Amino acid sequence: MSRWLSETGGTRGPAYDEAFAALAASGADVHGEAAYVDALLPRGAAVLDAGCGTGRVAVELHRRGHRVTGVDSDASMLDVARGHDGPRWRLADLAGLDEPAAYDLVVAAGNVVVFLEPGTEPAVVARLAAALVPGGLLVSGWRTDRLDPAAYGRWTAAAGLEPVARHATWDADPWVDGAGWCVAVDRRPAEG
Repeated sequence: MSRWLSETGGTRGPAYDEAFAALAASGADVHGEAAYVDALLPRGAAVLDAGCGTGRVAVELHRRGHRVTGVDSDASMLDVARGHDGPRWRLADLAGLDEPAAYDLVVAAGNVVVFLEPGTEPAVVARLAAALVPGGLLVSGWRTDRLDPAAYGRWTAAAGLEPVARHATWDADPWVDGAGWCVAVDRRPAEG
């Protein structure tokens, strides 16, 4: 069972969605992840939102003109996400994900990698990498007090990905050692 389901009991969907609605109503920008990802892509790109939760990132990427599939293992989160038209929604545990290599970009925002089932992290990263087309990007973001960026780098290297960028925020602030947040961009090598 994922850390997320262990910690939340799989019932947090409505409360999670309400918290972000309140943030948006206060004037906070709740679309930083989507803006970051959108800047990496041509319009109409195929995107897999891995650990999509209530669909906040997936819906915004769809609104920006991308073809999006959202996957999450928490049915309460997907129940909220399914209230939004546009993206395709799928209930699945990322540890068992079996998506074809059809995505220009896979995004795992919002600490997804730290909420995986303990011990499955390298295999999940490999599954996410396998869902990318050649030249496709894996973009992940997490709090560094829960996951060392060097460990994540070992997982992406083992999955055959090449590092592209590391940032300290979704606003693309430069990476510095000791940053509290890491946004990692890695690429599946182009065939050739």
